[in-house]
Amino acid sequence: MNDRESDSNNSSGSVLVTGGTGFLGLHTCQHFRDRGWDVTAFDRKSFDEADDTDGIDYVEGDVRSEESVADALEENGATAVVHAAAALPLWNADRIRETTIDGTRNVLWAAKERDVGRVCYISSTAVYGTHDEHPITEESPLDGVGPYGEAKIQAEKVCQDFRRMGMCVPILRPKTFIGPQRLGVFQVLFDWIEDGANVPLVGWGNNRYQLLHVHDLVTAIELMLTGDAEAVNDTFNVGTDEFATMKEDFQAPIDYAGTGKRTIGTPAFLTVAVLRVLDELNLSPLYPWVYETAHEDSYVSVEKLKRLGWEPAYSNREALVETYEWYLENDGADGADDETGLDHRVAWDQGALTVAKKVSQRI
Repeated sequence: MNDRESDSNNSSGSVLVTGGTGFLGLHTCQHFRDRGWDVTAFDRKSFDEADDTDGIDYVEGDVRSEESVADALEENGATAVVHAAAALPLWNADRIRETTIDGTRNVLWAAKERDVGRVCYISSTAVYGTHDEHPITEESPLDGVGPYGEAKIQAEKVCQDFRRMGMCVPILRPKTFIGPQRLGVFQVLFDWIEDGANVPLVGWGNNRYQLLHVHDLVTAIELMLTGDAEAVNDTFNVGTDEFATMKEDFQAPIDYAGTGKRTIGTPAFLTVAVLRVLDELNLSPLYPWVYETAHEDSYVSVEKLKRLGWEPAYSNREALVETYEWYLENDGADGADDETGLDHRVAWDQGALTVAKKVSQRI
C-alpha cells in the first residue's frame, strides 16, 4: 500500500472532485470540506457566486484532457478522487462517449501514475435499462438505454481494468438523485406545482420508482473513500429504501404546496408517443430515458451497500418535499435559466410543455 492510499484511509485527506461545480459535485465538495478534507473542484466552469465555497479550491479543466486532470492532481496532491464529471443523456452521442468513457480513462490513468489511493466512480442505474424483475441487484444483467446508458457500462469496464492493475476503484450506481440545487427536469415539475397545475404522469402512476437524496449519495461516497479498501473496491447500488408508487410519492410536494391539485394518470403508450414526437422536433426538454421508463417499475436493492454500514436518511417523499422547499425559497431558482438545458443546476426550456401546463391548470 502506498503512502497516499494510507492517507485516504484516515478521516481526512485531500480529494479532487471532477465535475465539482455541478449538482453532485457541489454537495460532495461541501461535505468533505466540512469534514476537514482539503477539497479541489475540477470542472469546465466555475462555481456560481451564491454557492457556499469557502475553503474549496477550484481548478478549471476538462476530463477529456488527461494532461488537464494530471495538472490538477499535481496541484492538489490528492489522496483520493471522486469522479463525478458526467455527460447528460440529452447530449449528442459523440460528446457522451468522449466525456464518459474517454474522460474516465483519462482520470484513472492520471490517478494511477500519481499513486492516488482511491478513485470513486459515479456511474448510474441507467446501466440496467428496464427490468421485469425487481429489485434490481448489482448482479442483474446490464442493458443501457441509449448512448448515455451504454457509455456508463463501458466506463465501468474501464474502471474494472484499472482494478485489475491494483487500483481501488469503487463504483456507485445511484438512482435519480435530488435535493437542494437540483433543477433540470425537476424544475419542470416544481414549476407546474407552484403555478397550480395538475401533474400528468407517464402511465397511471401505479409503478414504484425509487429516488435518492443527494445527501445520502454523498455519505455513500464518503464510505467509499474511508472504508476498508478491500470491502469498498466493488460496485454498489445507491437509492432510498423507503418509496411507494409514483402517484403517491409525487403527490407529496403537491400536497405541501396546498394547491388542491393532484397527479393525473395517462395512457403510457399515448403519452410516450406524443413525447417522442416533441423530442424529435426539439419542442420538449424531456429525453428518452425520462419518458420511455417513467411508467415502469424502477428500483434497486441497496442491501449490499447497507452491509457496509450505510443507511439512507431520506424517503422519496421527504427528498421531493425538501427539494421543492429549496426551489420555493430560491424564488423558483429565478435566474438559473441563463444556460437552459445544459445541466442539472439550471432551468430547462419547457418548449411545448408550457402549453400543456396551461391546460393542466384549468382541469
